[in-house]
Amino acid sequence: MNPYYLGIDIGASSGRHILAHLEEGRMVLEEIHRFPNGMVEKDGENVWDVEGLFREIKAGMKKCAALGKIPVSVGIDTWGVDFVLLDENRNRIGNAVAYRDGRTKGMDGEVYKIIPEEDLYARTGIQKQIFNTVYQLMALKVKKPDQLAKARIMLMMPDYFHYLLSGVAATEYTNATTGQLVDPGTKDWDRELIRKLGYPEEIFQKIVPPGTVLGELTEEIRKEVGFNCKVIAPATHDTGSAVIAVPTDSDNTLYISSGTWSLMGTELFQANCSKESKANNLTNEGGYDYRFRYLKNIMGLWMIQSVKKEIGGSLGFGEICEQASKCTIASIVDCNDDRFLAPDNMTEEVQAACRESGQQVPEGIAEVACVIYNSLAKCYARTIREIAAITGQDYDRIHIVGGGANADYLNRLTAEATGIPVYAGPTEATAIGNLAAQMMSLGDLRDLKDARACVFRSFPIATYQS
Repeated sequence: MNPYYLGIDIGASSGRHILAHLEEGRMVLEEIHRFPNGMVEKDGENVWDVEGLFREIKAGMKKCAALGKIPVSVGIDTWGVDFVLLDENRNRIGNAVAYRDGRTKGMDGEVYKIIPEEDLYARTGIQKQIFNTVYQLMALKVKKPDQLAKARIMLMMPDYFHYLLSGVAATEYTNATTGQLVDPGTKDWDRELIRKLGYPEEIFQKIVPPGTVLGELTEEIRKEVGFNCKVIAPATHDTGSAVIAVPTDSDNTLYISSGTWSLMGTELFQANCSKESKANNLTNEGGYDYRFRYLKNIMGLWMIQSVKKEIGGSLGFGEICEQASKCTIASIVDCNDDRFLAPDNMTEEVQAACRESGQQVPEGIAEVACVIYNSLAKCYARTIREIAAITGQDYDRIHIVGGGANADYLNRLTAEATGIPVYAGPTEATAIGNLAAQMMSLGDLRDLKDARACVFRSFPIATYQS
């Protein structure tokens, strides 16, 4: 029997444990455990329940032992930018604050007093998002300097979970880059920038590339879950893992990692930190094999998830998509407007945006969803034009991976709006990319080209013509 690998993929709304092995050159997946996730309010902050998440991580690993399917390795991916601080005794300091918390309001101005926004982009190549790690650290420096003073270690969220499993404190490259503090040339922390901003330099751990074997489970964790295995850092940023799973044989392709966020872009071998790139709000996030994920963060299906909770009742996402496809409302909103980041009520915010712009105001779940889906497709088309103009490349296909690949109506709209064929799938791209990185690390897949060919063979891909 070929060895099992365990990928733990934790998103903003849920997490899952996926076991994988290879059979006749194809990757076979088995979901072992699924659990909810979400921000909770604590001490006046929106935070992640990291203790609860780690209990779920161990619970899923125990299920592997109960099934007698012991993985040779485990790796965890999550969202980007968020982190925890540890003190000299390696105890966590304060809450694991979530990126949608309001603590970073106004912190961009504090950062720009020290380094102009243009210079920050030129140094890091990272798109400004008010929740980036660089602004979160400034919020601590300004509002809770005692926490920063006590800190000895900073770990991004998946790095923290790997530390709890292995006892090894290291920072994986793809997730580190999302924070806007990494030099795209050296692929390491920009320590001059860090010193200039007044952040304690010692808290920044060694950056390791995806596929690094961090170690094995600690003795305590071995006893608790019932086995030992290697702990491997995959591309720990969920989009970094998802892009590994884009089933392309070309270095000149467009992708959309479609989920809570829509991350749309291409791969570059050198970062583009130009003024033109900044003006179009494009980012150069680190990828596998030190490629750059040259992309734009688009609000994505967070908007649909929100209106489903508010007015969707018992409808599933597929039913909402189907109902939206039958609507004729032509109203469009700017999905990238900050007003949609964390509104009190997404439905009312979409309606208000339409009203303010003199467009038809959507009523009911079908019309509101229709406006969002059409707005996303228009945003994708605009982003393609921006990327093509800057890179000087023509793109003949779009690969949509992740949960949003199931959104049939949105896929059709995207093909129509862009005039480019859309290839949708796999839907479990993040977990697949996580697992592929582990397989490459231990030699079951040769390299990225081999991994992507394996993905293409293993999972169904739907095609939408323009």
